[in-house]
Amino acid sequence: MSHGAKLHQTPEELEELAGELCLPYLTDLDEERIDYDILAKTPFQFARDNFILPLRREGNAVLVVTSRPTAVQPLGDLRLIYATPIKVCVAPVDLLVEAINTAYDLSSHTASEVVDDITEENSDLNALVHGLPEDLLETSAEAPVIRLVNSILMQSAKEKASDIHIEPYERSLAVRFRVDGVLRNVINPPKKLQPLLVSRIKIMAGLNIAEKRLPQDGRLKIVIAGKEIDIRISVIPTAHGERVVMRLLDKSAMALGFSQIGMDDHLRSEVEKLIAVPHGVILVSGPTGSGKTTTLYTALSAINSPGRNIITVEDPVEYQLPGIGQMQVNTKIGLTFADGLRSILRQDPDVIMVGEIRDTETAQIAVQASLTGHLVFSTIHTNDSAGAVTRLFDMGVEPFLIASSLLAALAQRLVRVLCPQCKIEYRPESENLSKLGEEKIPETATFYRPAADTTCKSCKGSGYKGRTGIYELLPVDDDIRSMIVKNCDTSEIRRTAAKRGFTTMRQYGAKIVFNGTTSLEEVIRVTSDIS
Repeated sequence: MSHGAKLHQTPEELEELAGELCLPYLTDLDEERIDYDILAKTPFQFARDNFILPLRREGNAVLVVTSRPTAVQPLGDLRLIYATPIKVCVAPVDLLVEAINTAYDLSSHTASEVVDDITEENSDLNALVHGLPEDLLETSAEAPVIRLVNSILMQSAKEKASDIHIEPYERSLAVRFRVDGVLRNVINPPKKLQPLLVSRIKIMAGLNIAEKRLPQDGRLKIVIAGKEIDIRISVIPTAHGERVVMRLLDKSAMALGFSQIGMDDHLRSEVEKLIAVPHGVILVSGPTGSGKTTTLYTALSAINSPGRNIITVEDPVEYQLPGIGQMQVNTKIGLTFADGLRSILRQDPDVIMVGEIRDTETAQIAVQASLTGHLVFSTIHTNDSAGAVTRLFDMGVEPFLIASSLLAALAQRLVRVLCPQCKIEYRPESENLSKLGEEKIPETATFYRPAADTTCKSCKGSGYKGRTGIYELLPVDDDIRSMIVKNCDTSEIRRTAAKRGFTTMRQYGAKIVFNGTTSLEEVIRVTSDIS
């Protein structure tokens, strides 16, 4: 870069500079075709540090886009790399950084390609490097196991997997990804790589590689294409070796808005009224992996302000929320949810989030905290919203305390969203329609399902891309409150709520089936355990 050039320039300044230099100025790089053979000759770190991206060969020159058109040295280096003239285009910094990360992410090898390389070469399979690169796209490590682990992590991030499963069997080894809530097989590495694969992951997470008889839990943080990803690791011994599950938490993908998590205008309005109340308990229920924590984080973000003291106790802290104090449970040293909640109450909080109500002690402290002027959020494992009430009964909380403190229970599930590129319109059979429980199908309803056989690159042939929430909200009004005091069961509470316009999860799901967001079969699948 020339001494007089600014390190970063605004889009307006860059456009003016491009005009002065008679260079094309690009405002959209999505449509630019990239030749990955050309890209492979330029290291990721060089491209990132110099804000320069080689695109393709045009005639006898290589076309590159940069945010520093006056930087003489990098352009000169590229002329040497390609041994050809360089044609320069200019683009804004933010646009270019995103394009560089995406391009190099897409150009990285898949895990199956790395496995093929490993089986063909005679490298030392015991080579394990302890250090982690700043960005996995920058790694130059040649040890096969390191390349395999890095490739698995990069491919899982690219496919937006929530979990990676490494499963040993008697004569085989399987690596599976959970994408949009469904597991699928990715690769089957040679069985001989199993101990080396597990050891590499343990080293990355700081676990004891010598201990193979006891379960171990760990955590690590990686960066892939500029995205920071937290990974929670669980290792357990099985009959055929250690089994590893890694949960990926992509901080950049965290959606903190009620509309982003699938709430319609009516539900969002109801929830916003509830979280504005100064004290009481709001419970979110559903099975593991149904998005409960994301919903609570969204609610906390909505009410977060400098005038409020918000503290959480979680197991584990999944995402760091700015402006909010977050405490992690540590049972090894005796820090339980109940102990953490007691400590939080001495910190003069306005709002408290308890990651999960698991026992009687935590439930009672949470209820007492709400009665002393605190707004308390928590999750509880029940199938539906009314079940949250009876679960508190089962934990030994007095009915009159529940009636006095509980503001609402929100139950939820995640359904897969149909891929917009390959979904097809159809008319479902009346027998399946009746399972939705809707007496009248709207005239505007349009039904879609995944294509039976698709090579769609957008969804990789699954027919679905991404997930959204379906919900049922049970506000505790005077009628529900009197039923709680009488210790009524779940079915009675649901019947009473239904008379007051209560929308079940299946009915909520029916709405997004009618507008083509998801399929009829998907809603039936995820709500099959709800009456």
